[in-house]
Amino acid sequence: MNPDLKQRAADLLKAYERKGLKIATAESCTGGLVAALLTEIAGSSTVVERGFVTYSNEAKTELIGVSADLIAAHGAVSEPVARAMAEGALAHSHADVAVGITGIAGPGGGSAAKPVGLVHFGLARKGFATIHLERRYGDLGREAVRSSAVEDALNLFEQALYLG
Repeated sequence: MNPDLKQRAADLLKAYERKGLKIATAESCTGGLVAALLTEIAGSSTVVERGFVTYSNEAKTELIGVSADLIAAHGAVSEPVARAMAEGALAHSHADVAVGITGIAGPGGGSAAKPVGLVHFGLARKGFATIHLERRYGDLGREAVRSSAVEDALNLFEQALYLG
């Protein structure tokens, strides 16, 4: 693992601990990589409340309450679903802040409208409006898309510290 990324994760956990905030993740295309990075840090259990790997549409619906109608209307890789994933992770946990991630890591599965490398993020924090981030990393290869998404998830968790 990238040592700089691990240090960022450690610093993030310390900042959350100081504020008394808990984290949850709802991951699709990253398959739990964000939660894995965070929980690699000793003592992370004081901050990481839980992680949901919701790779299938059914998992999004059953585990975190994303509406099947919402997925049918917009597709799993969309702004509304990313927002709903983050909000669902909050609703189905004891966390204060959650990030939802859904995208197309490749090498296949893309289309003209939703190309490989497209990733949508939702950031939900109790008491604040949910934030959306869209990234189009390009067809960099599966590992690079997923790694880039992990970095952006950390950025969002950092951003959440400064809301309000």
